[in-house]
Amino acid sequence: MATGPRSDSPAPDERTVHTSRLREADPQAFPELSEAAWALLREAGEVLEPAAGEVLFEAGDPYDVYVVLAGSVHLVDRRDDRVVFVVEPGDFVGELGSLMGQAAFLPGLAAAGTRLLRVPVPALRRLVEISGELSDVLLAAFDARRGLLTRTGEGGMVLAGDAGDPDLHRIQDFAERNQLPYRTVLRADPDAWAELARTSALPASGTAVVTGDRRVLTAPSTRDLATALGIDLWGLGEQARCDLLVVGAGPAGLAAAVYGASEGLDVVVVEDVAIGGQAGRSSRIENYLGSYRGVSGSELARAGMLQAVKFGARLVSPRSVTSLAAGDGGFRVRLDDEVDLHAGSVVVASGVRYRRLDLPGVADLEGRGVHYAASQLEAPLVAGRSAVVVGGANSAGQAALFLARYAGHVHVLIRRADLTETMSNYLTQRLLHHERVTVHPRTELTAVHGADRLDAVTWRDERGEETRTDVAAVFVMIGAQPGTAWLAGSGVELDEKGFVVTHDGFATSLPGLFAVGDVRSGSVKRVASAVGEGSVVVSAVHAHLTATRAAETTGETTGETTGDRDHSAG
Repeated sequence: MATGPRSDSPAPDERTVHTSRLREADPQAFPELSEAAWALLREAGEVLEPAAGEVLFEAGDPYDVYVVLAGSVHLVDRRDDRVVFVVEPGDFVGELGSLMGQAAFLPGLAAAGTRLLRVPVPALRRLVEISGELSDVLLAAFDARRGLLTRTGEGGMVLAGDAGDPDLHRIQDFAERNQLPYRTVLRADPDAWAELARTSALPASGTAVVTGDRRVLTAPSTRDLATALGIDLWGLGEQARCDLLVVGAGPAGLAAAVYGASEGLDVVVVEDVAIGGQAGRSSRIENYLGSYRGVSGSELARAGMLQAVKFGARLVSPRSVTSLAAGDGGFRVRLDDEVDLHAGSVVVASGVRYRRLDLPGVADLEGRGVHYAASQLEAPLVAGRSAVVVGGANSAGQAALFLARYAGHVHVLIRRADLTETMSNYLTQRLLHHERVTVHPRTELTAVHGADRLDAVTWRDERGEETRTDVAAVFVMIGAQPGTAWLAGSGVELDEKGFVVTHDGFATSLPGLFAVGDVRSGSVKRVASAVGEGSVVVSAVHAHLTATRAAETTGETTGETTGDRDHSAG
């Protein structure tokens, strides 16, 4: 029973939100369960009658789902002992993190006269697997609740620092991409800063993170922050094993996880930054089948993540793979915390990253006006001012159109004579006809200017003329470096640019190791293509695993295999 000692539970005040009110505003987030759903939950759970003020779970602790039968559960911000939410009878405590093995953002305390149905997370995952109705209701509710916490910033985490500080921007970017609820307090706002300082020991300078359990972390790494928040998903013990390890959680990796897990494979996905990969930063993808209104990369990533979790895939993030070695009928993969994971097969979906500009001063201004993605986090930086996008592929076009909603003007610098060879036609036409966008052909950035932050850039056109322009930010989206450094010494064949060479579909030079998506040599750099490759490769994975098991049974060794099992979408 995951309960703790009695705690003096603060009383709700005018700022407290009751779930009955939220149900009226968002019935999907707080649904009314059917009798069939109730029956399944009762069978899987146990009834508890905690004492008034008893701590059910603390911030930073893993937690089960609690259905409130009577009384209420208070979700409290320990920083100022404020009751944020009151979960009332008929509703349940839980959001996306509970199903994924994450820790609680806010502690939960029982009110007087409370009666609960506690459903352990493993049992809940089993119910999601066997009941389509409960799966649909719970996943939709958990997703909507994470969105509610993110929009309101009510997750107990406060980011404190100075506007323009690269550390603050880095942590905000990590929180945004991982959909972590937070709010920001700046030193430039003396009243808000003083209020936070009354309850937290803030540093005199630099960036700090105040967690839901009142810990203060000074400029933490993303890994340290994830550990402190308890979102290091699905922590793996030593000698962990799985059927299929997917390295990278972009569209290709998520597709492989969804189709592998739905076909009964034990799947682990390792991602070093955030679910969605490079595509997760796209503001709007309009040429993805079925998304005629367009879908953001983060929305697509979130939907893929929910599907993967629904079918039982384990997501491990933020972690990175440092090495891979074949042997013993599978692979030993080492993670950055020295944990070894043994997998029967591996799908490399580690994608690409934009190249850095080789110009003096660029590295010093990263996070201070030089960026490699355009999102809502960067939008206020360019409001009413000029911005520069360097690059001519689809990602650059999407970024330019997104920035043009906020910037006074957007300059797009490309090396080629026009955009037709590298950008989809619909994006090209929109850029060329947008009143606040200018495309500069055969032009390259030659200098960045600014001390503490970027304030101007210089570019050179095809005539050799240089132009210096005051800008708020420059967004670099040039070329791509494959995420294959961790494959050094593994024996897998790479091309001259470091991309993974494949043959017979997605097989690599190592039997049982496959590559899909942008990291694969010769791949089409499109989201739809990546999703297709990630789904189709599962057939070859199944064939390899089947052959390996057969060889182990007969005492033979197995070579590279292909399969004809149909794992197409549908």
